[in-house]
Amino acid sequence: MTAYTTLVEAPLQKVWEHLIEKIENPQNFVPGVSEIEILEKTSDYVIRQMKVTTPESSVILKEKITFIPYKVRFLLMDHPALEGYVDNDARAISDTQTELTYTMHWIDKATQTEKSKLEMVQSAVLKTKEFIEKS
Repeated sequence: MTAYTTLVEAPLQKVWEHLIEKIENPQNFVPGVSEIEILEKTSDYVIRQMKVTTPESSVILKEKITFIPYKVRFLLMDHPALEGYVDNDARAISDTQTELTYTMHWIDKATQTEKSKLEMVQSAVLKTKEFIEKS
């Protein structure tokens, strides 16, 4: 499991609103995202597909996204090589500060080994922090 935590200079409710916005507009929060499509939306979950491009590769991710205050889970669906999830957790530190943690738990289906992508997780957390603090 790979995790990265940072402090956001914003109240918990504002961070939570942005985490919910991230479900349909991930390009504002995650580097390299394009071609976002919401395939299904209910009050309990969202099925989303998007393209993620990094210097090494480009991949289509399909996810089932669930959300309860103050956790959003992005569960991989139909991925040829990986299974697992990414959690986004927010926790109030004070009235004006929120701790934001992203935890990635991706497993290689063939080898059953952990796929650790610390740079990707850190980059996503920091881009989210920057977006929230500027808005």
